[in-house]
Amino acid sequence: MVLSQQEIHQMGMNLVGKHLVENGFEFLAVKSELGHSPQFVCLKNEKELFFVLVRTVTFPDNPDNYDENWMLKMKKHAIEKKARLLYAGVGIADSDDMMSKPKKGQESYINYKGLVEISLSIEK
Repeated sequence: MVLSQQEIHQMGMNLVGKHLVENGFEFLAVKSELGHSPQFVCLKNEKELFFVLVRTVTFPDNPDNYDENWMLKMKKHAIEKKARLLYAGVGIADSDDMMSKPKKGQESYINYKGLVEISLSIEK
């Protein structure tokens, strides 16, 4: 049975959440439902506020690509709240057949390059 979109998103969230913890981030809020952004609101060094956007896609979609309008909205939100903005793109595929959606209980191939800081400059 293939994973649902929410389950695929949750796999990405778990991966990024673990990465954040390993890198000293403290969670203030976590929104794991599809369509809610930012997914993680974090503090680092007890003073710096971060919004972390997680986008999980299946092959052949590229996890490094995101919707520019969505990112513009998130940039404005980060500026208003004096937060830094991080993007985490996660790609997932079935390890046996890259063109198939991941399946429950089976190995998946993960494409995750880490956190990318998004510049808050807004071009007009």
